[in-house]
Amino acid sequence: MNAFNLRILEADSIFYEGDCVSLIVPTQSGAYGVLANHANEIAAIVPGEVKFKTGENEEFKVASISRGIIKIEGPDVLILADSVEDINEIDVNRARREAQRAREILQKKSSLREFLLARTQLDRSMNRMKLHNKYYNEDNFDF
Repeated sequence: MNAFNLRILEADSIFYEGDCVSLIVPTQSGAYGVLANHANEIAAIVPGEVKFKTGENEEFKVASISRGIIKIEGPDVLILADSVEDINEIDVNRARREAQRAREILQKKSSLREFLLARTQLDRSMNRMKLHNKYYNEDNFDF
């Protein structure tokens, strides 16, 4: 299976940089798959689950991703996102606290900027909790 160069960058660091044979990202129209020799494209990424394989016999690596963009150009794929977090590193209790704080801000009469920031934080926290539940099958999962 042919590989392509993948770079996943979050706001303040590099999440992954190296070879990839298969990539799946969340978009507004659903999961979007990328293989080597894909047509050039730019698309918006929505909060959700990003999955990628670094080798043909490898398992998919899974991460929670926030809003961002994907740019496919020749053998290079670039993902820029506000945050990317490996599902094994998700702190579900922190995500719950952040979601609660975001809900409190959304209930207040706040500025448009505060509202949009809180909405983004809530989306990110809900996505983290959803993926943690999906991969760790917690029964006491609370949105």
